[in-house]
Amino acid sequence: MNILVQLFLSFFQIGLFSIGGGYAAMPLIQSQVVEIHQWLSMTQFADIITIAEMTPGPIAINSATFVGTHIAGLPGAIIATIGCVAPSCIIVLSLAYVYTKYKNLSLMKGILSGLRPVVIALIASAGLSICKLAFFKEGAAGFGLEFLDPQNLIFFAVAFFILRKWEPSPIKVMVGVGVISALLSFI
Repeated sequence: MNILVQLFLSFFQIGLFSIGGGYAAMPLIQSQVVEIHQWLSMTQFADIITIAEMTPGPIAINSATFVGTHIAGLPGAIIATIGCVAPSCIIVLSLAYVYTKYKNLSLMKGILSGLRPVVIALIASAGLSICKLAFFKEGAAGFGLEFLDPQNLIFFAVAFFILRKWEPSPIKVMVGVGVISALLSFI
């Protein structure tokens, strides 16, 4: 199958099933690009998610654009982004019609309240994946203390303290930690 068709179908699935926003889409993106198609390694995936979070715009769409660029250049970026956005457009237009027609039914209210726990579970799954990448050494087989990366734990604790105590821009804290990490890698 053509790589552009694969990109479109993969990100169409991500766009279709990522109810709850970008953080809920992360496990789906990881599944498609790291596990199923093996377009990226887990480290490359983490880098793309980090860039997608720092770039203005929705995380899932930014991720689609970056993955598409990495896999197939500009055409890949365009196709992956369209694939990610198309389901939302179709669903929103359909739901807008249904909602305006049936908004007073208790069934509609029940469906919407039933989706909340699913969204929370997807966000928690994404958070755990990112925590494992951040706090444990690459390729760690488990979650034991011997697999912890002390440098990353210290960076997290200091950044968390700074963000809570002085409330600077998170971008400034991320850039600062990145610079310190780069300097320490040269030492």
